[in-house]
Amino acid sequence: MESSSKPSQVATQVVRWLLEEMKSGEFRYAERLPPETKLAEKLGVSRTAVRDGMAILEREGFVGRKQGLGTIIYRNVLEVKTRIDLEKEFLDIIAEAGFTPGTNYTTVRYAKADNADAAQWKIPVGEPLIHITRLITADGVPAIYCEDSFPVKLIREDGYDESDLQKPIFSFFRRYCGTDVFMDLTEIHAVNADERLAAELQVPQGAALLHLNERGFDFCGNLLLCSQEYYREGILTHTILRKKIE
Repeated sequence: MESSSKPSQVATQVVRWLLEEMKSGEFRYAERLPPETKLAEKLGVSRTAVRDGMAILEREGFVGRKQGLGTIIYRNVLEVKTRIDLEKEFLDIIAEAGFTPGTNYTTVRYAKADNADAAQWKIPVGEPLIHITRLITADGVPAIYCEDSFPVKLIREDGYDESDLQKPIFSFFRRYCGTDVFMDLTEIHAVNADERLAAELQVPQGAALLHLNERGFDFCGNLLLCSQEYYREGILTHTILRKKIE
């Protein structure tokens, strides 16, 4: 593990390593993780990096820490394949659920903001927006239909083209907008497939779909991305972790 990386990168590496070790490695059968000092020594990183990584794991519900008890591993959470409360790229979600992920198609179009868009994004009417539509497959079967939109003005780096917009959206924001989607506010609905969605997801018209209406924000609370996601029934099992707030 590279100890010369930035702290946030090191903490991310610590998280990935610990998750792997808790699921199938050294800590596969452990009830608790070793103390931070021992983990830091083992990995060759600072205790601060380990502490930051532990905070991430605790926030995401994989471990719990309490004075006198140490760091408890929550096996029931580790075993969940698909969690709706963790923001991940679609292809990663499909892969973690045990399927071969694929992208049937991605389309990109530009449009001008109407009154509703202007109010939502706090931009002038007529400002250009980018709309990206994707159909994601699991073992070749349509699984997720998604429509993303965001203002063109969020793009800070020149040199992108339509092929870059066809890549995972979080990667595009990181590379060309210089920011990350830090959190989402998501409304969850059960909807029936209309003619268009039935054709896209290859289900009978009227079939039940899970609809996520999402707004993604950066760390400072600025709106970055609006998404309409539709999930075909019977492929992914969605689990949400709810923790009691002390």
